[in-house]
Amino acid sequence: MAGTSPRGGGERRSAGALESEVLAALWATEDALSPAEIQDRLGGDLAYNTVHTILKRLYDKGLVLRDVDGRRGAYRPAKNAAEVTADAMRRALDRGPDPIAALQQFVSELTPQEEQALRDLLDEEP
Repeated sequence: MAGTSPRGGGERRSAGALESEVLAALWATEDALSPAEIQDRLGGDLAYNTVHTILKRLYDKGLVLRDVDGRRGAYRPAKNAAEVTADAMRRALDRGPDPIAALQQFVSELTPQEEQALRDLLDEEP
């Protein structure tokens, strides 16, 4: 299972963590995957129903697409990892009262390599 109950002493993974794991499994292949294939790629410690529930949530959020192959449904990502991350960053900037201050704080915490990549991107001609 996805961890143990509080009585078992372990910690359960959050829905967000499970969604990230499922997306990572989908991003790791070019093929659409069935819930059973995703369950297997995640090590089989999640119940099939849990994987299916996570896929439904991701589908409802527009993060995965469902391919119907007969009676079996297979899923593939609607966006690549960079697009999902960029969308999350944009939403975070839109939520805050001062997006410029947030950008300044973000940039101040970049690694030298990330800072150089950002400079290179900003210097590119549109």
